[in-house]
Amino acid sequence: MVFYCLCAGFILYTYKLWTHEEKPSFVSPQLIADGKLVWQKHNCQSCHQFYGLGGYLGPDLTNEFERWDNNAQVIEAFIRSGNNRMPSYNLTQDEMKALLGFLEAMNTTGNADPRHFAIRKDGMIE
Repeated sequence: MVFYCLCAGFILYTYKLWTHEEKPSFVSPQLIADGKLVWQKHNCQSCHQFYGLGGYLGPDLTNEFERWDNNAQVIEAFIRSGNNRMPSYNLTQDEMKALLGFLEAMNTTGNADPRHFAIRKDGMIE
């Protein structure tokens, strides 16, 4: 009886894992790759992080698109104008489109702030 319960639990858990929907990314892989190159060219990682890894002067940008309700214009305006801690960047339109695509794709990879993670009964984190 225990064996059958364990098998049923395994099947249900496997089904749940395989049917879990992730946020879809509608950005082309080439645009994401180009955006990563813009990110590296301008050394953004020296101040910003993804998943808490990187510099600490600027905020973590893993979920920046979600923070601004997927409004690319707000993020573009911030990149172009900067503030007292971040310089303004005069990127070409293609560079800006690629960088925004990269940031949008990073937003679909998960949540960055572990302080807000919830530990489920099965031990998984969401």
